[in-house]
Amino acid sequence: MKTPSIALKSNAKSTVIDILNARLADSIDLALIVKQAHWNLKGPNFIAVHEMLDPMRATIDEHVDTIAERVAQLDGVALGTSQVVAKQSKVAPYPTDIRKTSDHLAALAERFAALANQVREDIDATDEAGDADAADILTAFSRDLDKNLWFIKSHLE
Repeated sequence: MKTPSIALKSNAKSTVIDILNARLADSIDLALIVKQAHWNLKGPNFIAVHEMLDPMRATIDEHVDTIAERVAQLDGVALGTSQVVAKQSKVAPYPTDIRKTSDHLAALAERFAALANQVREDIDATDEAGDADAADILTAFSRDLDKNLWFIKSHLE
């Protein structure tokens, strides 16, 4: 007996699963990058930035879970192992030789902006594929990426 499933055409599901798995890898990578900065920054405004980064990481983790669960809901396999993330992430590698708070903030701003811009493209692509729910998930993620980018950039001005 065939079990009921979400009523999207298989090619739409495949397209959306591919998009979501790509953003899953990027998001897990960004979450790790935020922790890298959190652990290693030094200098003016240290405590403010250090304490700002943990909630950002938590927010990313919530979106990671939602994105992965949507893949599973579409009968796909969420690909979130460290091996997949290392191979698939499009987020620019994070410099591990920086210490200054301002250098970490600049590096974080670049990565948050790049992912936010990609997610906005993916909102349109998932909507065009016919999955308004995936587009909505990505819209929520986009809002949080933009908000956190604003927080980061505000420390740089």
